[in-house]
Amino acid sequence: MNNNCSLCGKALTSMDTLLGENKLADNTVLCNKCLDKASTANQELLYNLHNFSVDDIKNFLDTGKTEPVQAVLKPEQNLPITREPELSAISKEEYKRRKRKIKYELETLNANLSTFTKGEIKELPYLISEDEKIIAITDAQFNNTLDAGVLVATPLRIISVSKSMFGAAKIHDFPNKTIKEVSFVTHPRSPIIKLHLEERTVEFECYMDKEDAEKFYGQIKDLYNNHQVQNLKQLANPESEISSGIIFEQLEKLGKLRENGILTDAEFTEQKRKLLEQLK
Repeated sequence: MNNNCSLCGKALTSMDTLLGENKLADNTVLCNKCLDKASTANQELLYNLHNFSVDDIKNFLDTGKTEPVQAVLKPEQNLPITREPELSAISKEEYKRRKRKIKYELETLNANLSTFTKGEIKELPYLISEDEKIIAITDAQFNNTLDAGVLVATPLRIISVSKSMFGAAKIHDFPNKTIKEVSFVTHPRSPIIKLHLEERTVEFECYMDKEDAEKFYGQIKDLYNNHQVQNLKQLANPESEISSGIIFEQLEKLGKLRENGILTDAEFTEQKRKLLEQLK
């Protein structure tokens, strides 16, 4: 295994290898920073990195051009698959795009994940579309079980993913509409994050990093414990009978949630549509 970037020479970090090494045709490896630099000028590197050598990339960065390279024939790689058929129906190119997006989001979040979560991270491109943003992630396992993995939060839901070395991935999806509140139980070593659902409470033990667990809770608590957001969930229910004045007020709040990055444009449009339908 290469431990240093072949372009800048710096040691590879866990984030550089979290979703697999950025391996080149000559079996050398790039760090994420160098790959981002090179792919900004040539997006082909994002999809066919294994067709380029480090000399190709150096030449490209120096001159802005690369000599055409012959495709390296490799056996079909076994990409990880989820256990739900509808989630695995994506192309290799889409998987790669989602993988790159997730890498970028984890770097932006300064995610501090253990090396044991590589299997779970490789499942995420099958679960999270390009329109859905990761806003928090941490090591976690169902309390009092051996189902260790990651807990991932997006503006739409919280996802638990656990995967043993040879077994199938266990995926638990908690849409926002099912989460009434989240809470945090402090502990010197393994704090607990609780998801308070309609009919039960689900507990996750954060066994790897206490501070990372606190960071995760801090990133999601306003989304689930903010009464304004809870009101939006209720108002988006078509069975609710509300006045037009309240709807317009909530539309304004929706706009602020989008501005603050809590809602994506797609989520804003969907919630806006649900609210406006109640004016008919």
